Amino acid sequence: MARVYMLINVLPGKDKDVRDTLRGINGVVNADVITGQFDIAAVLEADNLNDIFSRILKKIRKIKGITRTETFIAVED
Repeated sequence: MARVYMLINVLPGKDKDVRDTLRGINGVVNADVITGQFDIAAVLEADNLNDIFSRILKKIRKIKGITRTETFIAVED
């Protein structure tokens, strides 16, 4: 199982719309509006990283209102 954490910035007033859209995408196990430098934190899981990155490129990056993302890959020990 692969997992990534995404920190997302959105246009003003779009935080809840983007969060709700994220929550509807298969593989997004959590998405919350947060305080601080970023507006939303999301957790994505799939069988492998290719599946996750495919979702990011095909679905998440096309969500209207997103202005910036940073993605962090979870490392198993």
